[in-house]
Amino acid sequence: MVEKDLIAGLDVGSTVIRLAVGQVVGDGEKIHIIGSAEAPAEGISKGIISSIEDAVSSVSVCVEKAERMIGVPVESVWVGISGSHIISQESRGVVAVARADGEISEDDVERSIEAARTVATPPNYEILHVIPKSFTVDGQVGIKDPIGMTGVRLEVDTQIIQGLSSQIKNLTKAVYRTGVNIQDLVLSILATAEAVLANRQKELGVAVVNIGGSTTSLAVFEEGDILHTAVLPVGSDHITSDIAIGLRISIDTAEKIKLEYGSALSNGVSKREEIDIGELEGQESNFVSRKYVTEITEARAEEIFTKVDAELRKVGKSGKLPAGIILTGGGAKLTGMVEAAKKHLRLPASLGRPFNVTSAIDKINDPAFSTAIGLVIWGAAVASSHQAGGLGRFFQVLPGLNSLTNQIKKFFKKILPR
Repeated sequence: MVEKDLIAGLDVGSTVIRLAVGQVVGDGEKIHIIGSAEAPAEGISKGIISSIEDAVSSVSVCVEKAERMIGVPVESVWVGISGSHIISQESRGVVAVARADGEISEDDVERSIEAARTVATPPNYEILHVIPKSFTVDGQVGIKDPIGMTGVRLEVDTQIIQGLSSQIKNLTKAVYRTGVNIQDLVLSILATAEAVLANRQKELGVAVVNIGGSTTSLAVFEEGDILHTAVLPVGSDHITSDIAIGLRISIDTAEKIKLEYGSALSNGVSKREEIDIGELEGQESNFVSRKYVTEITEARAEEIFTKVDAELRKVGKSGKLPAGIILTGGGAKLTGMVEAAKKHLRLPASLGRPFNVTSAIDKINDPAFSTAIGLVIWGAAVASSHQAGGLGRFFQVLPGLNSLTNQIKKFFKKILPR
């Protein structure tokens, strides 16, 4: 096994840190996942680093588990970034075509995307991604790849995704201190979309919703372009907390009840059905109605989907996505979540699992692993587009970790034993 051929994706979640390691196989179309690991996340709250020391040890544990599984060291990773500090906005770049004969070159495309980057960013924010959506050549709109076309004026419409500089620095610091290099930071929900969405779904109009522990992320696509991204400060841990408060029990017991008896829809649950809380806690019998538990979980699931619908409304897509909603993340596994999404969002809904990947590991079918696997797919796509050249490479080359995080990289390279 050649170490440099390995692609690793690190999903730093609020409750669990997950790492997937893969290789490109065959003719470069398929990805084979050879290792995966997960570890409880400490020092991370709502996608934000709250203690660097704890975060470093959590990432270290996860990386070590993966290394034991694959038998070689993990040298570099693609890191998913999320959290409610992430914002996205649209920007347009306009340039004159350089060549005298008017033929548009890669250089013109690169300059137009650079022009779009000069958007006024809020103070203390850094650009994570500049994603070209469509190009306009001399007023002709809707062009996907203008290279080789002829024109005088080239315009590009882009989606710019930004994160708080301090949070980006803290995350990169936490990963570098484990001795692992960072290939790049990728917005987690974009990586998730790479794993669970087909191109046809992106063309028709689809939203991918990743229900994590403390946050719910979504990305909306139409005509192959990203329309909108958002990170909502509510997740499946809030359901656990509600059960703990409602039944006056410990968080651990509430989590067991959520997974075993909880449902996002209380219809069809008999009022006579009872749960023995005492048995779960190792105490004397204490019965509670399962209907009451499902009403608690249903209320929070409804809140999550109401917030998702509000985001869809912002881009005029509430109830108007033909390919519907793809649910993923650990929170999506709650019983009745897909049916609740159909009911509250008035759209087709299904559970998203990574496809186009092969593995002997069962975990790759777990929706909770979709982001880590998406990061591996993202890394493979960047590697192949670098080799091929062309427009594909602009998607990821320009957004790279900028000078701020490169300084951190150099600093840790100096102090870490190699």
